[in-house]
Amino acid sequence: MTTIARQEDAPGEPARNGASAASGEFRPPNVALTTLGLALASFMQVLDTTIANVSLPTISGNLGGSANQATWVITSFAVSTAIALPLTGWLARRFGERKLFVWSTMAFVVASFLCGIANSMGLLVLARALQGFVAGPMYPITQALLLSIYPPSKRGQAIALLAMVTVVAPIAGPILGGWITDNYSWEWIFFVNVPIGIFASLVVGRQLKGRPERLEKPKMDYIGLATLVLGVGALQILLDLGNDEDWFHSTTIVVLAIVAAISLVVFVIWELTDKDPIVNLRLFRHRNFAAGTLAMVVAYSAFFSVGILVPLWLQRNLGYTAIWAGFATAPIGILPVLLTPFVGKYANRFDLRMLASVAFVAMSLTSFARSHFNLDVDFGHVALVQLFQGVGVALFFMPVLQILLSDLEPHEIAAGSGLATFVRTLGGSFAASLTTYAWTERGAVHHAHLVEKISAHDAATLQTVTQLGAGDLQRGAFVLDRMIANQAAQIGFNEIFHLLGIIFLAVILFVWLAKPPFAAKMGGAAGGGH
Repeated sequence: MTTIARQEDAPGEPARNGASAASGEFRPPNVALTTLGLALASFMQVLDTTIANVSLPTISGNLGGSANQATWVITSFAVSTAIALPLTGWLARRFGERKLFVWSTMAFVVASFLCGIANSMGLLVLARALQGFVAGPMYPITQALLLSIYPPSKRGQAIALLAMVTVVAPIAGPILGGWITDNYSWEWIFFVNVPIGIFASLVVGRQLKGRPERLEKPKMDYIGLATLVLGVGALQILLDLGNDEDWFHSTTIVVLAIVAAISLVVFVIWELTDKDPIVNLRLFRHRNFAAGTLAMVVAYSAFFSVGILVPLWLQRNLGYTAIWAGFATAPIGILPVLLTPFVGKYANRFDLRMLASVAFVAMSLTSFARSHFNLDVDFGHVALVQLFQGVGVALFFMPVLQILLSDLEPHEIAAGSGLATFVRTLGGSFAASLTTYAWTERGAVHHAHLVEKISAHDAATLQTVTQLGAGDLQRGAFVLDRMIANQAAQIGFNEIFHLLGIIFLAVILFVWLAKPPFAAKMGGAAGGGH
Protein backbone atom coordinates (compact mmCIF):
# COMPACT_ATOMS: atom_id res chain seq x y z
CA MET A 1 0.00 0.00 0.00
CA THR A 2 1.22 3.47 -0.79
CA THR A 3 1.35 5.91 2.05
CA ILE A 4 2.17 9.00 0.07
CA ALA A 5 0.38 8.93 -3.24
CA ARG A 6 2.02 10.59 -6.21
CA GLN A 7 0.91 14.19 -6.37
CA GLU A 8 1.11 15.56 -9.86
CA ASP A 9 1.01 19.22 -9.25
CA ALA A 10 -0.02 20.08 -5.75
CA PRO A 11 1.65 23.03 -4.16
CA GLY A 12 1.18 22.69 -0.45
CA GLU A 13 -0.70 19.39 -0.27
CA PRO A 14 1.39 16.32 0.49
CA ALA A 15 -1.12 13.55 -0.02
CA ARG A 16 -4.36 12.72 -1.73
CA ASN A 17 -6.58 12.35 1.26
CA GLY A 18 -4.57 13.76 4.08
CA ALA A 19 -2.63 10.53 4.23
CA SER A 20 -2.78 7.41 2.20
CA ALA A 21 -4.83 4.32 2.59
CA ALA A 22 -2.12 2.52 4.40
CA SER A 23 -1.45 5.14 7.00
CA GLY A 24 -5.22 5.57 7.35
CA GLU A 25 -5.16 2.22 9.18
CA PHE A 26 -2.37 3.40 11.51
CA ARG A 27 -3.38 4.67 14.93
CA PRO A 28 -0.95 6.31 17.34
CA PRO A 29 -0.81 5.01 20.93
CA ASN A 30 -2.62 8.12 22.13
CA VAL A 31 -4.84 9.79 19.53
CA ALA A 32 -5.83 12.64 21.87
CA LEU A 33 -2.21 13.50 22.67
CA THR A 34 -1.26 13.38 18.98
CA THR A 35 -4.19 15.64 18.13
CA LEU A 36 -3.07 18.08 20.82
CA GLY A 37 0.46 18.18 19.40
CA LEU A 38 -0.77 18.76 15.84
CA ALA A 39 -3.27 21.40 16.97
CA LEU A 40 -0.60 23.26 18.95
CA ALA A 41 1.70 23.32 15.92
CA SER A 42 -1.06 24.77 13.77
CA PHE A 43 -2.01 27.24 16.49
CA MET A 44 1.61 28.34 16.84
CA GLN A 45 1.96 29.05 13.14
CA VAL A 46 -1.32 30.93 12.76
CA LEU A 47 -0.69 32.80 16.01
CA ASP A 48 2.66 33.95 14.69
CA THR A 49 1.01 35.68 11.75
CA THR A 50 -1.19 37.82 14.05
CA ILE A 51 0.81 38.24 17.24
CA ALA A 52 3.38 40.53 15.62
CA ASN A 53 0.82 42.95 14.12
CA VAL A 54 0.22 44.91 17.35
CA SER A 55 3.95 45.00 18.07
CA LEU A 56 5.10 46.55 14.79
CA PRO A 57 5.44 50.14 16.12
CA THR A 58 7.42 48.91 19.13
CA ILE A 59 9.67 46.70 17.00
CA SER A 60 10.39 49.44 14.45
CA GLY A 61 11.04 51.95 17.25
CA ASN A 62 13.43 49.66 19.13
CA LEU A 63 15.34 48.66 16.01
CA GLY A 64 15.42 52.12 14.45
CA GLY A 65 13.20 51.24 11.50
CA SER A 66 10.62 53.35 9.67
CA ALA A 67 6.90 52.71 9.48
CA ASN A 68 7.25 51.06 6.08
CA GLN A 69 10.15 48.91 7.26
CA ALA A 70 8.04 47.60 10.14
CA THR A 71 5.76 45.84 7.66
CA TRP A 72 8.76 43.86 6.38
CA VAL A 73 8.38 41.79 9.55
CA ILE A 74 5.02 40.62 8.17
CA THR A 75 5.71 40.53 4.43
CA SER A 76 9.02 38.66 4.65
CA PHE A 77 7.26 35.88 6.56
CA ALA A 78 4.27 35.72 4.22
CA VAL A 79 6.18 35.71 0.93
CA SER A 80 8.63 33.05 2.17
CA THR A 81 5.72 30.88 3.25
CA ALA A 82 4.15 31.23 -0.18
CA ILE A 83 7.40 30.26 -1.90
CA ALA A 84 7.81 27.20 0.32
CA LEU A 85 4.26 25.91 -0.14
CA PRO A 86 4.85 24.34 -3.58
CA LEU A 87 7.73 22.33 -2.13
CA THR A 88 5.54 20.58 0.43
CA GLY A 89 4.40 17.71 -1.77
CA TRP A 90 7.92 17.02 -3.06
CA LEU A 91 9.43 17.07 0.44
CA ALA A 92 6.68 14.80 1.82
CA ARG A 93 7.25 12.18 -0.84
CA ARG A 94 11.03 12.44 -0.51
CA PHE A 95 11.39 12.33 3.29
CA GLY A 96 7.99 11.30 4.63
CA GLU A 97 5.20 13.29 6.28
CA ARG A 98 6.21 12.51 9.87
CA LYS A 99 9.83 13.58 9.39
CA LEU A 100 8.79 16.66 7.44
CA PHE A 101 6.48 17.74 10.27
CA VAL A 102 9.14 17.22 12.95
CA TRP A 103 11.88 18.93 10.96
CA SER A 104 9.80 21.91 9.87
CA THR A 105 8.45 22.43 13.40
CA MET A 106 11.92 22.29 14.96
CA ALA A 107 13.26 24.59 12.24
CA PHE A 108 10.40 26.97 13.09
CA VAL A 109 11.55 26.90 16.71
CA VAL A 110 15.13 27.77 15.72
CA ALA A 111 13.96 30.55 13.39
CA SER A 112 11.70 31.97 16.12
CA PHE A 113 14.66 32.05 18.50
CA LEU A 114 16.73 33.89 15.88
CA CYS A 115 13.90 36.44 15.52
CA GLY A 116 13.96 37.03 19.26
CA ILE A 117 17.71 37.68 19.44
CA ALA A 118 17.85 39.88 16.30
CA ASN A 119 19.38 43.27 17.13
CA SER A 120 18.67 45.06 13.86
CA MET A 121 15.77 45.34 11.43
CA GLY A 122 17.79 43.61 8.71
CA LEU A 123 18.57 40.57 10.87
CA LEU A 124 14.96 40.37 12.06
CA VAL A 125 13.62 40.43 8.50
CA LEU A 126 16.09 37.70 7.48
CA ALA A 127 15.07 35.57 10.48
CA ARG A 128 11.37 36.13 9.67
CA ALA A 129 11.99 35.10 6.06
CA LEU A 130 13.59 31.88 7.31
CA GLN A 131 10.74 31.38 9.75
CA GLY A 132 8.17 31.83 6.97
CA PHE A 133 10.01 29.43 4.66
CA VAL A 134 10.08 26.56 7.17
CA ALA A 135 6.48 27.34 8.12
CA GLY A 136 5.31 26.73 4.54
CA PRO A 137 4.91 22.94 4.85
CA MET A 138 3.56 23.02 8.41
CA TYR A 139 -0.16 23.62 7.83
CA PRO A 140 -0.72 21.17 4.93
CA ILE A 141 1.39 18.51 6.66
CA THR A 142 -0.45 19.06 9.95
CA GLN A 143 -3.74 18.69 8.13
CA ALA A 144 -2.58 15.52 6.37
CA LEU A 145 -1.34 13.87 9.57
CA LEU A 146 -4.47 14.83 11.51
CA LEU A 147 -6.73 13.28 8.89
CA SER A 148 -4.62 10.13 8.76
CA ILE A 149 -5.07 9.26 12.46
CA TYR A 150 -8.88 9.43 12.37
CA PRO A 151 -11.25 7.01 10.63
CA PRO A 152 -13.13 8.40 7.61
CA SER A 153 -16.32 8.84 9.65
CA LYS A 154 -14.59 11.26 12.05
CA ARG A 155 -12.43 13.24 9.63
CA GLY A 156 -15.02 15.97 9.40
CA GLN A 157 -14.64 16.50 13.15
CA ALA A 158 -10.86 16.60 12.74
CA ILE A 159 -11.10 19.32 10.08
CA ALA A 160 -13.56 21.26 12.26
CA LEU A 161 -11.09 21.08 15.14
CA LEU A 162 -8.29 22.41 12.97
CA ALA A 163 -10.54 25.19 11.68
CA MET A 164 -11.46 26.10 15.28
CA VAL A 165 -7.78 26.39 16.17
CA THR A 166 -7.13 28.72 13.26
CA VAL A 167 -9.98 31.08 14.17
CA VAL A 168 -9.04 31.19 17.87
CA ALA A 169 -5.55 32.42 17.01
CA PRO A 170 -6.73 35.85 15.74
CA ILE A 171 -8.28 36.42 19.18
CA ALA A 172 -5.31 35.29 21.19
CA GLY A 173 -2.66 36.81 18.89
CA PRO A 174 -3.33 40.53 19.34
CA ILE A 175 -4.02 40.25 23.07
CA LEU A 176 -1.03 38.05 23.79
CA GLY A 177 1.23 40.13 21.54
CA GLY A 178 0.12 43.35 23.22
CA TRP A 179 0.45 41.94 26.74
CA ILE A 180 3.94 40.56 26.07
CA THR A 181 5.11 43.77 24.40
CA ASP A 182 3.82 46.03 27.17
CA ASN A 183 4.84 43.87 30.15
CA TYR A 184 8.04 42.24 28.94
CA SER A 185 9.60 42.98 25.57
CA TRP A 186 8.73 42.36 21.93
CA GLU A 187 11.37 39.59 21.66
CA TRP A 188 9.16 37.30 23.72
CA ILE A 189 6.44 37.23 21.07
CA PHE A 190 8.87 34.98 19.19
CA PHE A 191 10.38 33.17 22.17
CA VAL A 192 6.95 31.77 23.16
CA ASN A 193 7.11 29.57 20.06
CA VAL A 194 10.13 27.71 21.42
CA PRO A 195 8.46 25.57 24.14
CA ILE A 196 5.28 25.09 22.09
CA GLY A 197 7.18 23.93 19.02
CA ILE A 198 9.49 21.60 20.95
CA PHE A 199 6.52 20.00 22.72
CA ALA A 200 4.55 19.56 19.48
CA SER A 201 7.44 18.07 17.52
CA LEU A 202 8.46 15.65 20.30
CA VAL A 203 4.91 14.47 20.94
CA VAL A 204 3.96 13.98 17.29
CA GLY A 205 7.32 12.47 16.38
CA ARG A 206 7.06 9.93 19.22
CA GLN A 207 3.37 9.12 18.71
CA LEU A 208 3.69 8.59 14.96
CA LYS A 209 6.89 6.57 15.16
CA GLY A 210 6.43 3.46 13.05
CA ARG A 211 3.81 5.06 10.80
CA PRO A 212 4.16 3.34 7.39
CA GLU A 213 5.31 5.66 4.64
CA ARG A 214 6.64 4.83 1.19
CA LEU A 215 9.36 7.22 0.15
CA GLU A 216 10.09 8.26 -3.41
CA LYS A 217 12.62 10.33 -5.26
CA PRO A 218 10.26 12.59 -7.21
CA LYS A 219 11.39 14.87 -9.98
CA MET A 220 11.96 18.46 -8.94
CA ASP A 221 10.92 21.29 -11.23
CA TYR A 222 14.08 23.33 -10.65
CA ILE A 223 13.39 25.88 -13.39
CA GLY A 224 9.90 26.53 -12.07
CA LEU A 225 11.19 26.85 -8.52
CA ALA A 226 14.06 29.19 -9.50
CA THR A 227 11.84 31.52 -11.55
CA LEU A 228 9.23 31.50 -8.77
CA VAL A 229 11.77 32.50 -6.11
CA LEU A 230 13.35 35.16 -8.34
CA GLY A 231 10.06 36.62 -9.56
CA VAL A 232 8.14 36.67 -6.31
CA GLY A 233 11.16 37.63 -4.21
CA ALA A 234 12.14 40.53 -6.49
CA LEU A 235 8.55 41.79 -6.62
CA GLN A 236 8.17 41.71 -2.83
CA ILE A 237 11.50 43.51 -2.28
CA LEU A 238 10.44 46.10 -4.86
CA LEU A 239 7.19 46.74 -2.98
CA ASP A 240 8.94 46.90 0.39
CA LEU A 241 11.75 49.22 -0.75
CA GLY A 242 9.82 51.31 -3.26
CA ASN A 243 8.82 54.17 -0.99
CA ASP A 244 12.23 54.49 0.63
CA GLU A 245 14.01 54.36 -2.74
CA ASP A 246 11.67 56.82 -4.51
CA TRP A 247 10.31 54.07 -6.71
CA PHE A 248 11.37 54.09 -10.36
CA HIS A 249 13.72 57.01 -9.88
CA SER A 250 16.01 54.43 -8.25
CA THR A 251 18.21 52.09 -10.29
CA THR A 252 17.65 49.37 -7.69
CA ILE A 253 13.89 49.48 -8.15
CA VAL A 254 14.21 49.44 -11.95
CA VAL A 255 16.49 46.39 -11.83
CA LEU A 256 14.13 44.61 -9.41
CA ALA A 257 11.17 45.38 -11.67
CA ILE A 258 12.96 43.95 -14.74
CA VAL A 259 14.03 40.81 -12.84
CA ALA A 260 10.51 40.30 -11.45
CA ALA A 261 8.81 40.82 -14.82
CA ILE A 262 11.12 38.49 -16.78
CA SER A 263 11.14 35.80 -14.07
CA LEU A 264 7.36 35.76 -13.68
CA VAL A 265 6.74 35.64 -17.45
CA VAL A 266 9.16 32.71 -17.77
CA PHE A 267 7.56 31.07 -14.73
CA VAL A 268 4.05 31.25 -16.19
CA ILE A 269 5.14 29.95 -19.61
CA TRP A 270 7.20 27.14 -18.10
CA GLU A 271 4.50 26.00 -15.66
CA LEU A 272 1.86 25.92 -18.41
CA THR A 273 4.02 23.70 -20.63
CA ASP A 274 5.95 21.50 -18.16
CA LYS A 275 4.79 17.91 -17.55
CA ASP A 276 5.31 18.11 -13.79
CA PRO A 277 4.90 21.78 -12.84
CA ILE A 278 5.66 22.89 -9.30
CA VAL A 279 2.53 25.08 -9.52
CA ASN A 280 -0.20 23.73 -11.78
CA LEU A 281 -1.55 26.89 -13.42
CA ARG A 282 -3.63 24.78 -15.80
CA LEU A 283 -6.20 24.41 -13.01
CA PHE A 284 -7.44 27.89 -13.88
CA ARG A 285 -9.20 26.36 -16.91
CA HIS A 286 -11.98 25.38 -14.48
CA ARG A 287 -14.58 28.15 -14.18
CA ASN A 288 -15.40 27.76 -10.49
CA PHE A 289 -11.77 27.37 -9.51
CA ALA A 290 -10.78 30.52 -11.39
CA ALA A 291 -13.70 32.57 -10.01
CA GLY A 292 -13.35 31.24 -6.46
CA THR A 293 -9.58 31.70 -6.34
CA LEU A 294 -9.87 35.25 -7.67
CA ALA A 295 -12.45 36.02 -4.98
CA MET A 296 -10.30 34.36 -2.31
CA VAL A 297 -7.13 36.25 -3.26
CA VAL A 298 -8.72 39.70 -3.53
CA ALA A 299 -10.86 39.32 -0.40
CA TYR A 300 -8.04 37.88 1.69
CA SER A 301 -5.67 40.63 0.53
CA ALA A 302 -8.17 43.26 1.65
CA PHE A 303 -8.78 41.38 4.90
CA PHE A 304 -5.02 41.16 5.50
CA SER A 305 -4.73 44.90 4.93
CA VAL A 306 -7.33 45.51 7.63
CA GLY A 307 -5.36 43.32 10.05
CA ILE A 308 -2.20 45.34 9.42
CA LEU A 309 -3.63 48.86 9.30
CA VAL A 310 -5.99 48.92 12.30
CA PRO A 311 -3.37 48.08 14.99
CA LEU A 312 -0.89 50.51 13.43
CA TRP A 313 -3.50 53.28 13.38
CA LEU A 314 -4.56 52.64 16.99
CA GLN A 315 -1.01 52.99 18.25
CA ARG A 316 0.32 55.75 16.04
CA ASN A 317 -2.69 58.00 15.77
CA LEU A 318 -4.75 57.27 18.86
CA GLY A 319 -1.90 56.58 21.27
CA TYR A 320 -3.00 53.09 22.28
CA THR A 321 -0.52 50.80 23.95
CA ALA A 322 0.15 47.46 22.29
CA ILE A 323 -2.06 45.53 24.69
CA TRP A 324 -5.02 47.89 24.31
CA ALA A 325 -4.61 47.76 20.55
CA GLY A 326 -4.79 43.99 20.97
CA PHE A 327 -7.97 44.21 23.05
CA ALA A 328 -9.53 46.52 20.46
CA THR A 329 -8.75 44.25 17.49
CA ALA A 330 -9.28 40.83 19.12
CA PRO A 331 -13.14 40.81 18.95
CA ILE A 332 -12.82 39.96 15.26
CA GLY A 333 -12.30 36.33 16.29
CA ILE A 334 -15.24 35.93 18.70
CA LEU A 335 -18.06 35.31 16.19
CA PRO A 336 -15.98 32.97 14.00
CA VAL A 337 -15.37 30.75 17.04
CA LEU A 338 -19.11 30.66 17.79
CA LEU A 339 -20.36 30.36 14.21
CA THR A 340 -17.78 28.11 12.50
CA PRO A 341 -19.31 24.80 13.77
CA PHE A 342 -22.73 25.84 12.47
CA VAL A 343 -21.33 27.07 9.17
CA GLY A 344 -19.58 23.72 8.67
CA LYS A 345 -22.76 21.80 9.49
CA TYR A 346 -25.44 23.82 7.69
CA ALA A 347 -23.65 25.79 4.94
CA ASN A 348 -24.47 23.27 2.21
CA ARG A 349 -28.18 23.84 2.75
CA PHE A 350 -27.75 27.28 1.22
CA ASP A 351 -26.35 28.69 -2.00
CA LEU A 352 -22.69 29.14 -1.10
CA ARG A 353 -22.52 32.20 -3.31
CA MET A 354 -25.15 33.83 -1.12
CA LEU A 355 -23.24 33.00 2.09
CA ALA A 356 -20.05 34.41 0.61
CA SER A 357 -21.93 37.53 -0.51
CA VAL A 358 -23.22 38.07 3.04
CA ALA A 359 -19.63 37.74 4.27
CA PHE A 360 -18.33 40.34 1.85
CA VAL A 361 -21.21 42.73 2.56
CA ALA A 362 -20.37 42.48 6.29
CA MET A 363 -16.69 43.16 5.58
CA SER A 364 -17.61 46.03 3.29
CA LEU A 365 -19.89 47.64 5.88
CA THR A 366 -17.20 47.45 8.55
CA SER A 367 -14.69 49.04 6.17
CA PHE A 368 -17.10 51.87 5.37
CA ALA A 369 -17.72 52.31 9.10
CA ARG A 370 -13.96 52.72 9.68
CA SER A 371 -13.81 55.25 6.85
CA HIS A 372 -15.88 57.55 9.10
CA PHE A 373 -13.64 57.19 12.15
CA ASN A 374 -11.93 60.27 13.58
CA LEU A 375 -9.26 60.94 16.17
CA ASP A 376 -11.90 61.06 18.92
CA VAL A 377 -13.38 57.61 18.25
CA ASP A 378 -13.66 55.58 21.45
CA PHE A 379 -12.56 52.04 22.24
CA GLY A 380 -16.11 50.67 22.16
CA HIS A 381 -16.75 51.78 18.58
CA VAL A 382 -13.47 50.27 17.35
CA ALA A 383 -14.12 46.96 19.13
CA LEU A 384 -17.76 46.82 17.96
CA VAL A 385 -16.76 47.20 14.32
CA GLN A 386 -14.14 44.46 14.76
CA LEU A 387 -16.79 42.24 16.35
CA PHE A 388 -19.20 42.72 13.45
CA GLN A 389 -16.45 41.95 10.93
CA GLY A 390 -16.30 38.52 12.55
CA VAL A 391 -19.54 37.70 10.69
CA GLY A 392 -17.64 38.11 7.46
CA VAL A 393 -14.71 36.02 8.66
CA ALA A 394 -17.02 33.20 9.78
CA LEU A 395 -18.86 33.05 6.44
CA PHE A 396 -15.90 33.75 4.17
CA PHE A 397 -13.35 30.96 4.08
CA MET A 398 -15.36 27.76 4.00
CA PRO A 399 -17.90 28.74 1.27
CA VAL A 400 -15.28 30.28 -1.03
CA LEU A 401 -12.91 27.33 -0.55
CA GLN A 402 -15.70 24.88 -1.38
CA ILE A 403 -16.70 26.89 -4.46
CA LEU A 404 -13.18 26.94 -5.88
CA LEU A 405 -12.75 23.19 -5.34
CA SER A 406 -16.18 22.22 -6.65
CA ASP A 407 -15.44 21.71 -10.36
CA LEU A 408 -12.00 20.14 -9.99
CA GLU A 409 -11.46 16.49 -10.84
CA PRO A 410 -10.79 14.20 -7.86
CA HIS A 411 -7.08 13.99 -8.63
CA GLU A 412 -6.88 17.79 -8.86
CA ILE A 413 -8.43 18.71 -5.50
CA ALA A 414 -5.24 18.54 -3.45
CA ALA A 415 -3.41 20.59 -6.07
CA GLY A 416 -6.23 23.14 -6.21
CA SER A 417 -6.27 23.56 -2.45
CA GLY A 418 -2.52 24.08 -2.39
CA LEU A 419 -2.55 26.51 -5.32
CA ALA A 420 -5.32 28.58 -3.73
CA THR A 421 -3.33 28.76 -0.49
CA PHE A 422 -0.22 29.73 -2.43
CA VAL A 423 -1.75 32.68 -4.31
CA ARG A 424 -3.78 33.78 -1.28
CA THR A 425 -0.65 34.00 0.84
CA LEU A 426 1.16 35.95 -1.86
CA GLY A 427 -1.80 38.32 -2.18
CA GLY A 428 -1.78 39.03 1.56
CA SER A 429 1.95 39.77 1.52
CA PHE A 430 1.72 42.15 -1.42
CA ALA A 431 -1.34 43.85 0.07
CA ALA A 432 0.50 44.55 3.34
CA SER A 433 3.25 46.44 1.51
CA LEU A 434 0.86 48.36 -0.76
CA THR A 435 -1.49 49.31 2.08
CA THR A 436 1.17 50.79 4.34
CA TYR A 437 2.70 52.60 1.37
CA ALA A 438 -0.68 54.03 0.35
CA TRP A 439 -1.39 55.18 3.92
CA THR A 440 1.96 56.93 4.18
CA GLU A 441 1.58 58.51 0.74
CA ARG A 442 -1.99 59.75 1.26
CA GLY A 443 -1.02 61.12 4.68
CA ALA A 444 1.83 63.09 3.10
CA VAL A 445 -0.49 64.47 0.40
CA HIS A 446 -3.09 65.62 2.90
CA HIS A 447 -0.41 67.05 5.18
CA ALA A 448 0.81 69.21 2.31
CA HIS A 449 -2.74 70.37 1.53
CA LEU A 450 -3.45 71.28 5.16
CA VAL A 451 -0.17 73.15 5.57
CA GLU A 452 -0.95 75.23 2.46
CA LYS A 453 -3.74 76.92 4.39
CA ILE A 454 -1.37 78.21 7.07
CA SER A 455 0.47 81.50 6.59
CA ALA A 456 3.48 82.47 8.69
CA HIS A 457 2.69 86.13 8.00
CA ASP A 458 -0.84 86.05 9.42
CA ALA A 459 -1.03 87.69 12.85
CA ALA A 460 -3.97 85.58 14.02
CA THR A 461 -2.17 82.38 13.00
CA LEU A 462 0.99 83.40 14.86
CA GLN A 463 -1.05 84.17 17.94
CA THR A 464 -2.82 80.82 17.84
CA VAL A 465 0.45 78.94 17.37
CA THR A 466 2.02 80.82 20.28
CA GLN A 467 -0.94 79.87 22.48
CA LEU A 468 -0.53 76.21 21.52
CA GLY A 469 3.05 76.41 22.74
CA ALA A 470 2.11 78.13 26.01
CA GLY A 471 3.84 81.30 24.87
CA ASP A 472 6.66 79.56 22.96
CA LEU A 473 6.25 80.00 19.19
CA GLN A 474 8.64 77.18 18.30
CA ARG A 475 6.99 74.74 20.64
CA GLY A 476 3.60 75.81 19.32
CA ALA A 477 4.74 75.15 15.75
CA PHE A 478 5.81 71.65 16.77
CA VAL A 479 2.44 70.98 18.45
CA LEU A 480 0.57 72.28 15.41
CA ASP A 481 2.62 70.13 13.04
CA ARG A 482 1.80 67.04 15.10
CA MET A 483 -1.89 67.92 15.01
CA ILE A 484 -1.78 68.37 11.25
CA ALA A 485 0.18 65.12 10.77
CA ASN A 486 -2.37 63.18 12.84
CA GLN A 487 -5.27 64.68 10.92
CA ALA A 488 -3.59 64.00 7.59
CA ALA A 489 -2.91 60.38 8.58
CA GLN A 490 -6.53 60.02 9.71
CA ILE A 491 -7.85 61.28 6.37
CA GLY A 492 -5.53 58.84 4.58
CA PHE A 493 -6.77 56.02 6.84
CA ASN A 494 -10.39 56.88 6.05
CA GLU A 495 -9.70 56.96 2.30
CA ILE A 496 -8.04 53.54 2.33
CA PHE A 497 -10.93 51.94 4.21
CA HIS A 498 -13.42 53.51 1.83
CA LEU A 499 -11.51 51.84 -1.00
CA LEU A 500 -11.39 48.52 0.89
CA GLY A 501 -15.17 48.71 1.31
CA ILE A 502 -15.57 49.04 -2.45
CA ILE A 503 -13.14 46.15 -3.04
CA PHE A 504 -15.15 43.82 -0.76
CA LEU A 505 -18.33 44.66 -2.69
CA ALA A 506 -16.55 44.05 -6.01
CA VAL A 507 -15.50 40.57 -4.83
CA ILE A 508 -19.20 39.59 -4.77
CA LEU A 509 -19.19 39.81 -8.58
CA PHE A 510 -16.32 37.29 -8.76
CA VAL A 511 -18.20 34.81 -6.57
CA TRP A 512 -21.29 34.94 -8.79
CA LEU A 513 -19.22 34.04 -11.83
CA ALA A 514 -19.15 30.51 -10.40
CA LYS A 515 -21.93 28.06 -11.25
CA PRO A 516 -23.49 25.35 -9.06
CA PRO A 517 -23.37 22.56 -8.03
CA PHE A 518 -20.75 23.28 -5.39
CA ALA A 519 -20.43 19.84 -3.84
CA ALA A 520 -16.75 18.90 -4.24
CA LYS A 521 -16.11 15.67 -6.11
CA MET A 522 -14.83 12.77 -4.05
CA GLY A 523 -11.09 12.74 -3.80
CA GLY A 524 -8.48 14.63 -1.89
CA ALA A 525 -8.79 16.64 1.21
CA ALA A 526 -10.24 20.00 0.70
CA GLY A 527 -8.06 21.79 3.12
CA GLY A 528 -5.23 24.14 2.74
CA GLY A 529 -6.61 27.44 3.81
CA HIS A 530 -6.60 29.18 7.08
